[in-house]
Amino acid sequence: MVTRRLIIQGSIASGAAFALPLSSASAQVVDKPARLVVAFPPGGSADTVARLLTNNMKDYAPALIVDNKPGAGGRIGLENVKASAADGTTMILTPASMIVLYPHVYKKLAYDPVADFTAVTTVCSSPFSLTVGPKVPEAVKSVTDFIAWCKENPKDASYGSSGAGSMPHFAGVMLSRAANVEIVHVPYKGAAPAIQDLLGGQIAANMAVLSTALPHIQSGKLRSLAITSAARSPFLPNTPTLQEAGFKDLVAEEWFGIFAPTNLPTAQLEKMNAAVRKSLGSSEVQEGLKKFSFTPASSTAQEFAALVRADHERWGPIIKASGFTPEE
Repeated sequence: MVTRRLIIQGSIASGAAFALPLSSASAQVVDKPARLVVAFPPGGSADTVARLLTNNMKDYAPALIVDNKPGAGGRIGLENVKASAADGTTMILTPASMIVLYPHVYKKLAYDPVADFTAVTTVCSSPFSLTVGPKVPEAVKSVTDFIAWCKENPKDASYGSSGAGSMPHFAGVMLSRAANVEIVHVPYKGAAPAIQDLLGGQIAANMAVLSTALPHIQSGKLRSLAITSAARSPFLPNTPTLQEAGFKDLVAEEWFGIFAPTNLPTAQLEKMNAAVRKSLGSSEVQEGLKKFSFTPASSTAQEFAALVRADHERWGPIIKASGFTPEE
């Protein structure tokens, strides 16, 4: 179950879609081929999770494909789903940012995150990790130590993220404001180059989803000072949360969820929700999620819709307070 809490922060042509033969039509939810859209190229976390889900939804339709439609940071995929029929044959797996963050970071958006989609269920979530590298002395063991070091070394106080206007960007802004310290944000074009510069000592810290930094933390090359979830992560049980570090309002997680076009009939919505949640409960999907350090997180359609509305409304003031200028 997903609770109402602060969520921070997130391809190829249709010929590359991945078809799966399904079981007899009598047990199927829809009687014609269906697709699960992923707004990113094959091979990434969203694509992999989508394929795990569809592989365990063999009773959903006569054929179920993962349809990669990348571009514009995920907007193209959502626009495609918006224009699709609300008959149960189209759904999309998307990170939270495209739904609850983009309306506040783009002046013009071709979809309304609440009015144009039907929230089906959450799938998984991941906290962000505040991680430091060799630029920060080994004596810095905690968030309190890091904040003190930033105040003593203002020219070196910096953190990277996967890009300006991203969830990790704003998670860092919130920490900086809450700690009353200036930590310069360094945006990158993706999480990988930010981690590389952290490893190389070009930046002091990084804010990223746990899976990005975890291998380097486990190897001892990087140090995780805190994570942004409400509870400790099973993947880093000895790393405290920011709440434990004294920032009681800073809870931040990236969720992935399933959406369908707006006006999906209630009966169809309930069946789609049940099919996705059944797939999510399979051992194959749960083991696959662990590889990305994702925590399974299903919900009813009503719970998910409430979460989407709450997060959408909450992001405006957060982004405005950060001073971020919305993009065209």
